[in-house]
Amino acid sequence: MSRLLSLSITSALAASGCGGDCGPDGAFDFGLVLSDASTQLAFGNLRSGANNDCPDPSAPAGVISLTVRGSLMDGSGLLTLCLPRPDLMNTQTVPLVGATGALPGVRIIDLNAIDAGCIYRLETGRPPVGTAKTNGLCKNGTDKAGYALVIDGNVSLSKTCETSTTSVALSFAGEGAVTLQ
Repeated sequence: MSRLLSLSITSALAASGCGGDCGPDGAFDFGLVLSDASTQLAFGNLRSGANNDCPDPSAPAGVISLTVRGSLMDGSGLLTLCLPRPDLMNTQTVPLVGATGALPGVRIIDLNAIDAGCIYRLETGRPPVGTAKTNGLCKNGTDKAGYALVIDGNVSLSKTCETSTTSVALSFAGEGAVTLQ
């Protein structure tokens, strides 16, 4: 095969999102971690669906937003994110935002956990800060290979232990493997 034909085929595969770089490529199953000096909550078992729950009106035709759901490692917590512009996320970071935050930011819809007898809930009045991106996302997130979701930010949670409720600021970081629903 000539070098020019080989380059043309490789370029066509990359443009279609079907190249060999699809999938989570070693990302951890429970790789998204919320932590501070005394708390560590690992979320994973991430499942993605092209549900169009948070569409971005400025997205190109055919781009459907993705809903990502996961659980706390021991199963006593849930994480729900919405990715309005998966088409951007392999090539750039987008902001990490609250449930009604500016598009194309990755929206944290729900985040709750029970750990060591305490209940954690996302504080909606304090928007998260940080960024999100993907690795290995193909076909705008609908490729059966899945992808990796990378988060680097901070969130505020309310922490209720017995009768006391406090606000805690946690780092929210890591790379988690995402499979299709």
